[in-house]
Amino acid sequence: MRATQSLPFKSFWSRSLDELSRLANIVVKSENIRGATGPREIHNFQTPESVADCKLLSDADVGGSSTAHLDWVPPPNATPTVIAGDGSDRKPYTPIPGSYARFHGTISLELPTDRREISRTGYAGFRTLDRPPTIFGRGLWDIDPYAYLAMRVKTDARSYFVNVRTESVVPLDLHQHRLFVKKPGQWETVLIKWNDFVRTNHGKVIEPQTGMLRQKVLSIGFSTTDRKPGPYELCVEKLWATNDFDEAGVVEADVAGAQLKNKHGEKVKVTWGALEQE
Repeated sequence: MRATQSLPFKSFWSRSLDELSRLANIVVKSENIRGATGPREIHNFQTPESVADCKLLSDADVGGSSTAHLDWVPPPNATPTVIAGDGSDRKPYTPIPGSYARFHGTISLELPTDRREISRTGYAGFRTLDRPPTIFGRGLWDIDPYAYLAMRVKTDARSYFVNVRTESVVPLDLHQHRLFVKKPGQWETVLIKWNDFVRTNHGKVIEPQTGMLRQKVLSIGFSTTDRKPGPYELCVEKLWATNDFDEAGVVEADVAGAQLKNKHGEKVKVTWGALEQE
């Protein structure tokens, strides 16, 4: 597997100005008192550079044979246009509505012959890169004012997890939730309550459970879960935080079906191995 090439985000000062503008807007609208008045975008795939701001992971990292790719797919006849830069090494593109990222590859359960300590393969995933710092400190998502993680996705009927990484005393902790859709093969807007994510470590639910550190989210990603050999495909248009449950075509994920139970429940083991624990 060849990992997606990492390229720099906006320049330090450009990022700092964006963050200053966001914070000032919160004060002007009194969102710190009355709560968020609108959604907050986390990541979208409307430009070719958007896939470069993600990291691919699979069992190939430990000698397995699964593959993972993340491609940018524009609408038919769309031509990406580079616009003036902001001082960074990479000039941004004009956003193209309707474009998306296609996460795809092949799952293999074949074990590496030269690494006897590896006893489990058959997983793949990707996540957004950690946000670079600004003048205000480390780049983190503060999604505490919001109730839901929203996403525009299209799946192939295989099982996937949504994975959220936050700052934590234990760096390998991961908050997970199954991705539930009603119509595989069609675009849907899915909402998951932030409070419904379950804390795991190395594929196992951690007890006692603690709340997600919602003021310090590092990244969000997806991973395969079923370990079935063969091709897979998950398309993602955008991710955002919201308080509006009535957004178009909503499918609220049901945590009762996530098969990630609490202390005395069944099926607490995540089947995708140690993905995203690096």
